[in-house]
Amino acid sequence: MALSKKPVTGMKDILPAEMQIRDYCIGVIKETYGKFGFTSIETPCVENLANLTNKQGGENEKLIFKILKRGEKLNLETAREEADLADGGLRYDLTVPLVRFYANHANELPVPFKALQIGNVWRADRPQKGRYRQFMQCDIDILGEPSNLAEIELILATTTTLGRLGFRGFQIRINERRILKAMAAYSGFPEDSHDAVFVILDKMDKIGPEGVAAELLENGFAGDSVEKYMALFSELLQKTDALSWLVDKLQGFLDPQIGRDLQEIVESVRATKASEFEIVFDPTLVRGMSYYTGTIFEIAMPQLGISCGGGGRYDKMVGKFTGNDVPACGFSIGFERIILILLESGFTVPGQPEKTAYLIEKGVSGQALCEVIAEAQKARLEGRQVLVARMNKNKKFQKEQLAKEGYEEFVEFYKEPLR
Repeated sequence: MALSKKPVTGMKDILPAEMQIRDYCIGVIKETYGKFGFTSIETPCVENLANLTNKQGGENEKLIFKILKRGEKLNLETAREEADLADGGLRYDLTVPLVRFYANHANELPVPFKALQIGNVWRADRPQKGRYRQFMQCDIDILGEPSNLAEIELILATTTTLGRLGFRGFQIRINERRILKAMAAYSGFPEDSHDAVFVILDKMDKIGPEGVAAELLENGFAGDSVEKYMALFSELLQKTDALSWLVDKLQGFLDPQIGRDLQEIVESVRATKASEFEIVFDPTLVRGMSYYTGTIFEIAMPQLGISCGGGGRYDKMVGKFTGNDVPACGFSIGFERIILILLESGFTVPGQPEKTAYLIEKGVSGQALCEVIAEAQKARLEGRQVLVARMNKNKKFQKEQLAKEGYEEFVEFYKEPLR
C-alpha cells in the first residue's frame, strides 16, 4: 500500500506562520486568565466510553471516535454488541473530562476551583471551512461557586481576553435554560417535549420565526401552543426591557429570582463600561448541550455572522460521578475560529525580535565556523532571533523562503573573503 502524504480527512498540518499566531494567542489567553485566578490543568485525550455516552453531550455523542479494546479484552469471535468491542473514546469536548477530573481530585482542590484547559478534542463531524475533526478548545470553568458571581467572572475574563487579542464589536448573548423551559410550559408544550422544541428554536437565526413555527407544526405540536409560543418572541422584540417584561409574563411558570439573578449578571458586566463588546439578553439562545441547567451564553460576532464560543451552568454533572451535585459553570472560546479570523485579517504577532539569517557557504569550517557560531550566539543573547544555516545553491530562492518566515536581514559568510 502506497503511503499518503496528506493528513487524514478532517485533520490538518499547521505551518510555522499559523503556529506562531497560535502560540501567541495561547500565551495571551493563559496570562489573562491567570490574572482572574484560573489555573491550568490537563486531562487525558482518551476517556472511558461510558463517561462520553452518558446522554449529556447532545449530538456530539454521535460523533465520538471510539477505540477498540486491546489485547485479551478484544475478542472479535464472541463480540455481540459495541460494548464488547470498544471501551474508550477520544474526548469530544473538555467539560466531561474536567468533571471526571474534579470528581477524582476534589479533596485536593480549593473551593471554588477555577480551571483553565487548552487542548485538542475530536469529533467525527463533516469537515468544512473552519471546522475540523481535530481542533483545539480553550475552556475556563468555576466549580463550587453557586452564585452568579461565577457567570460574571467567566464573562469578564473571556471578554478581556478577546479584547487583548484585538477583537471589537462582538456581543455576549445570554439566556437561562429555566426561562426557556418556562416559556415552553407557558405556551402549553408538554414537559417531555421541551428538548425537541428547543432543537427547533435553536434554528431561529437560520430559518426565522416563520420557519420555526412551520417546523414545530410539522413535528406534530399543537397549533395553539405554537401560536402562543411565537407570539411571545414577537412581543419581546418590541420591548425595551425584554427580560423584565418576560419575567412578569411568566408568573406562575418561573421563579422571579431567576430573572433577577440574570439581570444582575447583565448589569454587573455593563458596570465595567467595557467598549469592546455589549451584553444582550437573547431569549432564542439555546446551546446544544443537554447538561446545561441554568445560565447560558455565547460569543457572537454579528459583522461576521458567526459565533466564536459559548458556555453555561451545569450544576448536575459532577453528581453523576459522585452522587453529590456541585455547582459548576464554564465558558469556552472558539479557538480555531479566532485563529481563522486573525489569519484572514493579516494579523501579525506584535513585539517580535529582529530576525536575522546567517547563511554559511559549504566550505566554511574549523575556526571560521566557530567564529560564526559565537557571533550568532552573542546576537541571540542581545535579544535578536538568529538562524544559522548552510547556504543553498539557489541562494535567491532560499532567501525568498526565509523572508516568508519574517527574516529581514541576511548575513553571508564565505570560505574566502569576497573581493
